[in-house]
Amino acid sequence: MDYILANATVFVHGKFMKSNVFIANGMIHEISNRTPQADCSVYDLNGCFVFPGFIDVHVHLREPGFFYKETIKSGSLAAAHGGYTAVCAMPNLNPVPDCRENLEVQLKAIRETACIQVVPYGTITVGEKGEELAAYDKIVNDVCAFSDDGRGVQNDEIMREAMKKISTYNKIVAAHCEDNSLLAGGYIHKGEYAKAHGHRGICSESEWKQIERDLQLVKETGVKYHVCHISTKESVALIRKARAEGLDVTCETAPHYLTMNDSMLQEDGRFKMNPPIRSEEDREALIAGILDGTIGMIATDHAPHSAEEKSRGLEKSLMGVVGLETAFPILYTKLVKTGVLSLEKLIELMHTNPRNRFCVGTPLEEGQPASLTVYDLDKEYTINPDDFLSMGRATPFAGEKVFGACRLTMYHGSIAWKDETL
Repeated sequence: MDYILANATVFVHGKFMKSNVFIANGMIHEISNRTPQADCSVYDLNGCFVFPGFIDVHVHLREPGFFYKETIKSGSLAAAHGGYTAVCAMPNLNPVPDCRENLEVQLKAIRETACIQVVPYGTITVGEKGEELAAYDKIVNDVCAFSDDGRGVQNDEIMREAMKKISTYNKIVAAHCEDNSLLAGGYIHKGEYAKAHGHRGICSESEWKQIERDLQLVKETGVKYHVCHISTKESVALIRKARAEGLDVTCETAPHYLTMNDSMLQEDGRFKMNPPIRSEEDREALIAGILDGTIGMIATDHAPHSAEEKSRGLEKSLMGVVGLETAFPILYTKLVKTGVLSLEKLIELMHTNPRNRFCVGTPLEEGQPASLTVYDLDKEYTINPDDFLSMGRATPFAGEKVFGACRLTMYHGSIAWKDETL
């Protein structure tokens, strides 16, 4: 079906303009003030904004292996509900995508059930065990990057060899940086809240120390390197220095690290994730990293679990929260409306930079596939997990009042999700 998105404010070539968007045969045919005379569906979007579809380079869709937490179908639908048209799916699955046979299980499910673009990661090591390199040559053409997300590669020599090998394919190593020897059984940030409430803390060094190691290996190997979900001020400083030295290094952080600190924790599993929400000093350093370009993208680390797995309090709940359906409204409300970021900068962080780095998604331009999202930025509402399309419900943002409601998401000209009132 062909469409006209009429009377919208459209983000085109880095700026906003009042336009109509004509979509024909799945492609963006025209963005202009002209109203094409065509036999098609017309949506009057007066007051709404049309953005390029958001891109999340760090999500857990749990399939294959953990269908009771999430599926590719439910996770991709949740992504569309949040305005995403492309996501990169992390590999801590069963079977783990470390060889052709295992990856095919995931690719088949994506082909059959995803409503947006889903691109898998391959693993760095077999079974994510950190002992033996995965079969890169068998899976390299169908993965966005390589990661052992959920655990850091502990052995220096294994990581060195992985970087050497992956660099020959011109692919990215996306590292979950965590030194297990420094964890000491912690499960929230080692800060004031942990001290006051008798919790075991995770020190910041467990994150930044492995980043420090990896950056030295990047110097040796020349690999493209990306750091997942950074949370500490030391991590920002290390990556800033590496980029200034010319290393091919990027990183991401998540909405909860940018908008919360550990004084906001509650005795509830929905506040537990890895890495943990850290101090206000760390949060401010992350904001500074966003503003100066050290941190180039925001990912959700969407990590659904069952209600029972998240009902055991801070100590015993599994780590991970959902984020695909809250990311944009939280960031828009807490950072854009408060003047910390411009809306243009937020689109850069949620679309342009992830697209350019990971080669997923498409720009909002004439002649490109129509992968876009429509938002009503004036719509105020309260985040209610019961409204989520994800099977996961655990979010630290439950009950928050926000602005910015998704009205429509298209992927390659097909409607992936639509507000029934539109």
